[in-house]
Amino acid sequence: MPVSQTANPISTRLLSLDLLRGFIMVLLAIESTGIYDYLYEHTHGRFIEQFTHHPWHGLHFWDLVQPAFMFIAGVAMAFSLNKQWNSGVTWNQTLKKTLIRCGWLFFWGVLDYAVRPKGLSFELWDVLTQLSFTTLIAFLILRWNPLAQIGVCIGLLLITEALYRFTHIPGFDQPFTDQHNFGNYIDLLLMNKINKGGWVAINCIPTAVHTIAGALAGKLLLNGNHKLRQLLLWGLACLVIGYSLDALSITPIIKRIATTSFTITSLGWCLWFLAICYWWVDVLGHRKYLTFFTIVGMNSIFIYLFFEIVGSRWFNGYISSISNGVLSWFNAGELLKVIIAAVCVFGLEWLLCYFLYRKKIFFKL
Repeated sequence: MPVSQTANPISTRLLSLDLLRGFIMVLLAIESTGIYDYLYEHTHGRFIEQFTHHPWHGLHFWDLVQPAFMFIAGVAMAFSLNKQWNSGVTWNQTLKKTLIRCGWLFFWGVLDYAVRPKGLSFELWDVLTQLSFTTLIAFLILRWNPLAQIGVCIGLLLITEALYRFTHIPGFDQPFTDQHNFGNYIDLLLMNKINKGGWVAINCIPTAVHTIAGALAGKLLLNGNHKLRQLLLWGLACLVIGYSLDALSITPIIKRIATTSFTITSLGWCLWFLAICYWWVDVLGHRKYLTFFTIVGMNSIFIYLFFEIVGSRWFNGYISSISNGVLSWFNAGELLKVIIAAVCVFGLEWLLCYFLYRKKIFFKL
């Protein structure tokens, strides 16, 4: 994982992108402490429910985080490649860099799930593994006409529909049924296992639409007029189409297998998230508390791997043991212990990002 040092990391960046990326990484870092699941299990509140994945058919706020992560990667790609090409870097050189980056994304995505209590495991469900595929597809067509890129997106969604609906494999011929769909069958072929939560590796096919659309949105912000209007209108169109497919019982909204209706609906929300952030930060100039999120967002890959690998396997438990031990002296309740532990874990992770930020150290793939 290359490490870069820069004298002024913010001045040439799209600040709304930094805010959105940082906000997503903060949400993920807090989620990694386990506090969302604990609060939901003990309260079953509708608000907290939005910070958990929907069990199957439906949409929660938390189901939009991963699409937004991949969408933002596409936006950032457009800005990065535009800068490189304008500075004289050739397409072949950026292709080589992209292939290396995708290789690292795949490696870290597999490593994230590889170490299990019972031994090593090969799994392809991590978001970084998915992103390694979607990034390459988005890069290869980035210079195409926007209509051609939209055509590719439509093609990917049609392929997804066809694979689930028309591949009649015994035991896996129920398109939108958990554990009995085509995605589960492919997982058996690739990994000799099916994810108990219903996640499938071929989600990378429809979710490539998120990264491609992110790159298109990035190019729009770089070159287009009436940027906000177009982002909002495209977002509205996606929301209407996605929710209509579900409401008319054509294709249900299912995050865990990234159905076409889910992909289109979540893309609509991503476009609106970007439009709102762009309007608030880059148009109106509200930047007072931007640094809090930027500090995390500028080392997004690093902090993701940290709380996924180090945090879940050691750091969270170690810090929680210390905070719980101290609070037990004061007879603190279980809820307070969980909240304080989560605050401590996240606070230390944020400080780690702050240390890297102050030292101008940014981990990139």
